[in-house]
Amino acid sequence: MTKREGYRDYRLLAFWWNCFFLLWTTVHGQIRYNIPEELKQGSVVGNLAKDLGLGLSEMFDRKLRVASEAGEQYFSVDAGKGELVVNDRIDREALCGQSASCVLPLQVVVENPLQSHRIEVEIRDINDNSPRFYTPEISLKIPESVALGKRFPLENAEDSDVGSNSLKTYSLSKNDYFSLKFKEIKNGKAVPELVLEKPLDREKNAQHQLLLTALDGGISVRSGTCKITINVLDNNDNYPTFNENFYKVSIKENSTKGTLVIKLTATDADDGLNGEVTYSFGSRTPESVISTFDINNITGEIILNGKLDYESSASHVIDITAKDKGIPEMEGHCRVQVDLEDINDNSPEIVVTSKPSPVCEDAPVGTVVALISARDLDSGDNGKVTLSLPKGNNFALKPSFSNNYELITNSPLDRETSSEYHIEITATDSGSPPLSSSKIVPVSITDVNDNPPKFTQLSYNVYVKENRVPGSILFSVSASDLDSGENAKISYSILDSKVQDVSVSSYVYINSDNGSIYSMHSFDYEKLKVFQIQVQAKDQGSPSLSSNTTVHVFILDQNDNAPAVIYPSSAALGSLSHQRMPRSAKAGHLVTKVTAVDADSGHNAWISYRLAEATDASLFTVNLYTGEVRTKRAVSEQDDSSQRLLIEIKDDGEPVQSSTVTVSILLEDGLHEPILDLRHKVSEPSRKTGRITLYLILSLASVSVLSLLTFLILAVKCIRNSRSSGSCCMRRSDCDDYKNPNRNLQIQLNTDGPIKYVEVLGGDMLSQSQSFRSCMSPMSEYSDLTLIKPSSTTDFKEVISVLDASLPDSTWTFESQQVSKYKWLHSTYICKNVKLCSI
Repeated sequence: MTKREGYRDYRLLAFWWNCFFLLWTTVHGQIRYNIPEELKQGSVVGNLAKDLGLGLSEMFDRKLRVASEAGEQYFSVDAGKGELVVNDRIDREALCGQSASCVLPLQVVVENPLQSHRIEVEIRDINDNSPRFYTPEISLKIPESVALGKRFPLENAEDSDVGSNSLKTYSLSKNDYFSLKFKEIKNGKAVPELVLEKPLDREKNAQHQLLLTALDGGISVRSGTCKITINVLDNNDNYPTFNENFYKVSIKENSTKGTLVIKLTATDADDGLNGEVTYSFGSRTPESVISTFDINNITGEIILNGKLDYESSASHVIDITAKDKGIPEMEGHCRVQVDLEDINDNSPEIVVTSKPSPVCEDAPVGTVVALISARDLDSGDNGKVTLSLPKGNNFALKPSFSNNYELITNSPLDRETSSEYHIEITATDSGSPPLSSSKIVPVSITDVNDNPPKFTQLSYNVYVKENRVPGSILFSVSASDLDSGENAKISYSILDSKVQDVSVSSYVYINSDNGSIYSMHSFDYEKLKVFQIQVQAKDQGSPSLSSNTTVHVFILDQNDNAPAVIYPSSAALGSLSHQRMPRSAKAGHLVTKVTAVDADSGHNAWISYRLAEATDASLFTVNLYTGEVRTKRAVSEQDDSSQRLLIEIKDDGEPVQSSTVTVSILLEDGLHEPILDLRHKVSEPSRKTGRITLYLILSLASVSVLSLLTFLILAVKCIRNSRSSGSCCMRRSDCDDYKNPNRNLQIQLNTDGPIKYVEVLGGDMLSQSQSFRSCMSPMSEYSDLTLIKPSSTTDFKEVISVLDASLPDSTWTFESQQVSKYKWLHSTYICKNVKLCSI
């Protein structure tokens, strides 16, 4: 191996070493890599993850990816190694043409949180293109009389490479007549020219064959050739000559068809046909020029014949030939460069670099939603783009670098107000007039559990009939939640509370999905009249939110209890009661009183008495409301001594419940009437000692005085109440009964909706006498019957004061019944439109 060959191999080794040795630098916070063009697919450009300071796991979790601003995706990221690798063939000439610098800008996007980085990859040129002539063969016609030193312009060769790899020089095949020289033109290129060095003699050699070779400056030199054929002509010794060899003109890209570009003039010193000049495009004129421009072959005017586009080609170079009509023809040449003036004819374009990510409604102000970039194919001010958003928007654009923006939030978001935003971004260039375009970027808002469930009402009233089938539905509550998804899924539950010292869950249960409340067993109005259920609605958010409501359940009475006889006492044990009465009894004589109770309430507890059967129906009568059995007439000697009465007791419910009692009455001679009550005459004093008589007189006097005082007090209160309510009445004996401290009284309220009646339950009676009185206002529409029910001891005055305070506008009627000795006094107060009598 020679020394020269070794040096060449060393240069080749250095070249390939430079191709695969990648350099990167950071300029103004940006990463730049340097690679040669035409690298194989998969070639490593650089360790992108390392240069960005990201670990491999972080790179994978944050979804590191590359977005090219050039449109073609030439690079990708190796997810396993974090390396930036070549994804497709890179042809520097196709990307950057003859530009001295070829830099591909890349945008690296990292998500979670969303960030973007700009990197640049500089593409170095390699000598992969040979110099090329437009036509492989050139034919010249040169008169034999041409003077020595005459120059003949030749075709330029073109090399797509740049720098040292571009076209450097030409060489001409060895010959005796011509040499090669170069002429510098205004654009800095050297045009080869053929110089005549020896006079031509057509008779000796009518044609010459030359080979023109173009060489580039690469390490491995590439070349291109063109064959030159020179035909020697007879004398036409003057060439058409242009005023200048190179013309440069400007024209706006929106010029219309037919616009004059330039008028060329060439002169020929010859006379006649040898001096007549015609103009034409050069033989190597590209088709793009021919389709765009036209030339008048007589006047030399170049006319616009097509549409111009600055963005496709900013300038056109046209070769013009001027020929005379001599024999042989003589040619003159010049070159015209037509530069286009850019106009603002391209609207700016908005590019969404990163797909918008859903944003939580509690995201802080400044959260990055998407990455936006803008571009405009125009140049100068026409290509300067600004982005804007409508005023009052919840989002803003934050510039990052080189027409790149971050779409960020600039105010708190509320998904319940708007679950999705369609953000209109407007791009406007700085041209005159300016052009603009817009793009809608959809941004969805994800839900946060910030709304508790809400019931349709703060509380509910439910009315349920007693004796319903267990498991039947009582009521359904409903709540709604403004959130969505799991945050809006509601489950219902019953909060633990006590009903008669028992957990409410033993009475009812709730369907957690739909809020339907079911009974656990059948309700009995006589045991339970009203209770409350605390229902909670809770969503499934994290953390979950809840709200409560109260369901008031009112049990409605059903007529499920028949009247029960509590007096006469013998009838309570069986169905027969034995009574005695004197034959001397007159009409209206009180024989006995049947007293019954009904465990129901309201109309279901209104009791009426009827004489169903009798030995002598003309002798006895039964009071419909009190159950008192009295004689219709005086007893006669003809009446049977044994009388049998069948008394039917019915309530006012639907359906009617009833019971019967049989009373056997024995008529006896010489039997005295018993003491009925304090209103009857006192029987003659027995023959006892004077001391006992004195005690009786003192007792009667004391009772009389107390009764008188009580009557006066009641009279005064009734007069006061009558002024406001219109009517109030009560017998003194009744009021005395209620004031008696020896009785244990209890008041019970009904819970069937609004209060309609009050039950007053009392203690023992030592007399068989009865008293009944109703205090009714003129506004009452109907009278209520007595409801009798056993009860425990209650402070009557305290309950009355509570009722009077809680129901100031309610009115009450007192009905009392006195039962026989050793039985309870059961009294019922039915709510009427009258004022409560003072007690």
